[in-house]
Amino acid sequence: MAAKPSPTMLRRQLGAELRRIRDRAQRTVASVADQVGWSESKLSRIETANTGVRNADLDRLLTAYGVDDAERTRLRALAAQSRQRAWWEAYGDALPDAYETFIGFEAEATSIRTYEAQVVPGLLQTAEYASAVMHAFVPSDRSEVIEQRVAVRMARQAVLTRQPPPQLWAILDEDVLRRPVGGPDVLRRQLLRLIQASEQSMVTIQILPFSVGAHPGLAGSFMVLEFAGSGAGSGAGTSAGVSDQPLVYSEGLTGGVFRSKPDDLRSYLDSFEALRAAAMTPVESMEAIAAAARGES
Repeated sequence: MAAKPSPTMLRRQLGAELRRIRDRAQRTVASVADQVGWSESKLSRIETANTGVRNADLDRLLTAYGVDDAERTRLRALAAQSRQRAWWEAYGDALPDAYETFIGFEAEATSIRTYEAQVVPGLLQTAEYASAVMHAFVPSDRSEVIEQRVAVRMARQAVLTRQPPPQLWAILDEDVLRRPVGGPDVLRRQLLRLIQASEQSMVTIQILPFSVGAHPGLAGSFMVLEFAGSGAGSGAGTSAGVSDQPLVYSEGLTGGVFRSKPDDLRSYLDSFEALRAAAMTPVESMEAIAAAARGES
């Protein structure tokens, strides 16, 4: 039986539908926002699924577009489904809004490609390593927030055991193997976890060595999510629906950023391919990780 779509993906589907209807009506974001009395950013956030939409606001939009009763009923039902609570919303007070949205997309992804310059990717972290990472970002007087965020990170990893699981391809800078996050013992156990994870058929891990020198990843860590319908490796410019198109996600100190414009997607996909080509092979990478776990330089 197919898994029930997450509220985040349903919200993305609704946003894509609303954009399609606006395009069909040959209306700009500015003209619609002016008519309904909103800011342009509010309408854009709804169309890109960065925020939900209340029934009253949805009705104002559909009236502006001249939508008939049948289509209005269908879209209201979709909006209602998109407002259902997902498991991670129970931790909402401890999570940035963009991160909550990201978890919803990750839960639906069929392919996850990630480049990490500083730490092990969240989907492959041990609990003690994740806790050490969180302590670096969250004030020490908010220990309950750290505990909740670690719990969410561990729960996220269930995506790798769903059926079918997503394909995870992780490229880690060699620096990740050397940085003693949580101390040498925590790092050693984390490295052993990476070796264990690599034994799963859907997980590929590569190490980008220092010897590469300058590379596209110097701009920072990023993740590319692809979904059913976009086609593996299709990238930007496919004929898939807007709600199926790949997304790029990158985290910052004050929250995460999503990118979905075709040119942006192509740049990140090209960068990932360049990093993949420059990195050690998966076999060489496991040897490097094992050596690091043994404390060898």
